[in-house]
Amino acid sequence: MRVEPTALPGVLLIEPQVFADERGFFLETWNAPRYRAAGIPADFVQGNHARSARGVLRGMHFQAGHPQAKLLWVVAGEVLDVAVDVRRGSPTFGRWVGEVLSAGNRRQLFIPEGFAHGYCVTSASADVCYLCSRPYWPAGDRGVRWDDPAIGIAWPAGEKLLSPKDRALPLLADAPDLPAYAPPLTNGGGGE
Repeated sequence: MRVEPTALPGVLLIEPQVFADERGFFLETWNAPRYRAAGIPADFVQGNHARSARGVLRGMHFQAGHPQAKLLWVVAGEVLDVAVDVRRGSPTFGRWVGEVLSAGNRRQLFIPEGFAHGYCVTSASADVCYLCSRPYWPAGDRGVRWDDPAIGIAWPAGEKLLSPKDRALPLLADAPDLPAYAPPLTNGGGGE
């Protein structure tokens, strides 16, 4: 397994080890000790599978009060998967990173708590699977606009198909209940 940092600290691109032969392939989509050793500390409690048609854009979602970390991969088709740092006070607040995930490249994206998430389908259809560190909590369902010019996500060209809920999401500047940034703890050295 290879883990690469992205431009947003904590958001990680994972290339699982794939064992392939004439019969097909095998890979681990999750192995708690191995992923934890690679810097992915989440304990996942919910798994989801979504199928979407070309041009469907789901996002940009986060959960207030009960934040979720997510580990995503695509089992059929291709998507542009995007994370946006929505933690107030973060040095990367409002910045985004996007990665192409597909059945062909078998890559995964880990998105820690405090980031909004979404994706756009670039193939005829796509099946996206993901694990969440906390169950879905409807009272904490939040998000920001997919086309917020202050964020400036470079989505693939073409018409976007969105749910009414996603069309009505606020701009980042107007979004309620954004999580607060907690700087990483550092060992100051010295002392006694």
